[in-house]
Amino acid sequence: MRRSLPHRVRLLLLPGLVVLALVAEVGFVRAESTPDFRLIVHPDNPATSLTHDFVTDAFLKRTTRWGDGEALHAVDQRADAAVRRAFSEHVLGRSVAAVKSYWQQRIFSGRDLPPPELESDDAVASYVSKHRGALGYVSGNFKLEHVKAVALQ
Repeated sequence: MRRSLPHRVRLLLLPGLVVLALVAEVGFVRAESTPDFRLIVHPDNPATSLTHDFVTDAFLKRTTRWGDGEALHAVDQRADAAVRRAFSEHVLGRSVAAVKSYWQQRIFSGRDLPPPELESDDAVASYVSKHRGALGYVSGNFKLEHVKAVALQ
């Protein structure tokens, strides 16, 4: 009788422990995975890396200038783009819907307008290549021409 109780407990706990281990593993993989986007700037921009806080502030328009005084022009991708979702969640720490809500509040209060939304990686890269103060992001596998990738710290 004594042996059956611990055996039953083990049988009941085993599936829960397996699920817990799988959840922990998935969480670890997500935390360690590289996001599927790259930050890009104009080739004349001296930056080689940008802090997480600077990029967040740039896209939420809490900062409007680069360190050298150049006007900063952040540019977003369309709301339904996978790269936008990855960028918003990884950098801004918010869903695309939450970012849109943030901008609706800012617009309603008359404080600011969101960064322009462009249709594709090509459109973002083209914009950034034409504006020295631009900051954008493209898909991780996008072939960079006429723009420069910068690291996210």
